[in-house]
Amino acid sequence: MASTQVTPTRMELTRTKKKLVTAIKGHKLLKDKRDELMRQFLDLVKVNMELREKVEAGIRSANKNFVIAKAGMDEATLNTALMAPKQEVDLEVGQKNVMSVDIPVFETKTRTADANDIYSYGFAFTSSDLDGAVKSLADILPDMLKLAETEKACQLMAAEIEKTRRRVNALEHVIIPEAQKSAFLTNNPANGVVSPMLPFSSTNCTNGMSYLRPTLASSSPNAGAI
Repeated sequence: MASTQVTPTRMELTRTKKKLVTAIKGHKLLKDKRDELMRQFLDLVKVNMELREKVEAGIRSANKNFVIAKAGMDEATLNTALMAPKQEVDLEVGQKNVMSVDIPVFETKTRTADANDIYSYGFAFTSSDLDGAVKSLADILPDMLKLAETEKACQLMAAEIEKTRRRVNALEHVIIPEAQKSAFLTNNPANGVVSPMLPFSSTNCTNGMSYLRPTLASSSPNAGAI
């Protein structure tokens, strides 16, 4: 097992104390952030599952109507009817910050406000099944965009949760124990540093861990010693 080399001076003890206090505060903040990210992530997953079921049901209905329309029309007439779309949809992509994660926000705007502009053909030579298929796709478009927005948000939040979890584990299992060990060795009287200068008190954290919390004494008879 590798030994830990420390400089037994009060300056080193003060520096280690500040590092330990900062690490403990950072560990608590990151742990709270991870828990909140997990809560919002689970809520988004539920919304994503509901949207996916709705979108898949709408697409199945539209495909069924297209198959029926194709069976009742010749292929040339169907291709001509759908060749030149009449309506256009503009997609604007924005961002929303949620717990330091920039998730996308989609906003749509149609070229015209008339709902009948989704039909780019006349009704004389087309069947009503084709009208139902086009109407089904037009109705499911907002949910498809919302589904894409939610799935991307879930991916970004999952990556941020993993990153935060690694930071919490690094603080909890590496940085804080090493700082505690360095502070203990530096504060050891055998190293020449007088322990009443900066005593340590045990502090219990919310996750059940016990840390050595350095506290600065108000006065010490050995304040001038090195």
